[in-house]
Amino acid sequence: MYTYTLGFIKRKDEILLVNREKKPWKGSWNGVGGKRNPLEDIKDCIKREIAEETGIHVAYDQIEDKGYLTWNSFDAMGNGLHIFLITLSDDFHFPTPLLTSEGILDWKKIEWINDFDNYGIADNIPYFLPTVLFEKDRYHYHCTFKEKILISVTKEKI
Repeated sequence: MYTYTLGFIKRKDEILLVNREKKPWKGSWNGVGGKRNPLEDIKDCIKREIAEETGIHVAYDQIEDKGYLTWNSFDAMGNGLHIFLITLSDDFHFPTPLLTSEGILDWKKIEWINDFDNYGIADNIPYFLPTVLFEKDRYHYHCTFKEKILISVTKEKI
């Protein structure tokens, strides 16, 4: 079990992202999540983190475990996190942009997020988010960085 969680909150064709105020990925758009408490279940963690960072309270049946992401080295504590997809109803009302202590929350179109020419999104997200969104299976994604440059992302079904 990894120390961190990362959730992608989906409504229609949009994902609620945060433009991060802190490392890692400071200044980049990323999913919502954070550090697990000792002995905390991973679904409890992502549910808590979503509530803390957005004020949105989700039910367990809205949370899908989509696998985990690891990396060789990067400016982050630990070397892995659990990935979740959280699906909200199409008419869920959550006005953005919204400034929080974590950064700016805003809904972004999936097409915009998955564009490899988008330099505002965390580098590795376009490599794994399409699978997270559109495939039922769980995967282990592994990112290889050289210094702060993303070299490759591999995907293995688990």
